[in-house]
Amino acid sequence: MNATRPRGLTEPAADAAIDAACRDLRLPTMRGAARDQMTHRGFLAELLMAECDDRNRRRSERRIKAAGFPREKALRTFDFDANSAIDPAAIHTLASCDWVRKGLPLCLIGDSGTGMSHLLIALGTEAAMAGFRVKYVLATKLVNELVEAADEKLLTKTIAHYGRVNLLCIDELGYMELDRRGAELLFQVLTEREEKNSMAIASNESFSSWTKTFTDPRLCAAIVDGLTFGGNIIETGSDSYRLAHAKAQLGGG
Repeated sequence: MNATRPRGLTEPAADAAIDAACRDLRLPTMRGAARDQMTHRGFLAELLMAECDDRNRRRSERRIKAAGFPREKALRTFDFDANSAIDPAAIHTLASCDWVRKGLPLCLIGDSGTGMSHLLIALGTEAAMAGFRVKYVLATKLVNELVEAADEKLLTKTIAHYGRVNLLCIDELGYMELDRRGAELLFQVLTEREEKNSMAIASNESFSSWTKTFTDPRLCAAIVDGLTFGGNIIETGSDSYRLAHAKAQLGGG
């Protein structure tokens, strides 16, 4: 016969029981809120809403951490006034993550210092906060990882790993020339994701110059086609606001 818990606990005993139960159940938000005086139903509603908010926040933090962003960048800190080539409305529309939901690609094209990486990380962060699984990687790192995986007979597993995330953010595409093998391996990753999961690419080269990175013209055309079909293209221009900001600081000093 199971022993029943006594009813009608004293206030100190009730406080101790709530504290112990919240510790045991790992409900830190509920434990903190339990000290406030409210009606029973109001108290329960407040506790549950606070716990849901806290769990959602912690899930978002875990997804952002798992994405592997090299630094924290947010849309609220992006200086649209410094780069008139970028339409704020278009960026804020992308922040709704509808394109990620539909599995569409995004290409950010422009010169270094025009905000491509900032926008790539910020939009990836928005996607993680919206509940999507995100992965950020430099193009060179991804290609090197694929080459090593192929050598170690782990290519299928590695491509599947990158194929599972909802949004794959590839930064600094175009900064190096890829040999045919590297280009073909990267193409396999892009093909695995095409029309299923989203990709976001940041490149300092216009599409017409991608033959510098992908030296095989047919392969280059296929990659450009896969990244632009039905997707979004944001051109960040050629005026580096990082350089302009640095010059302004030197001039002001």
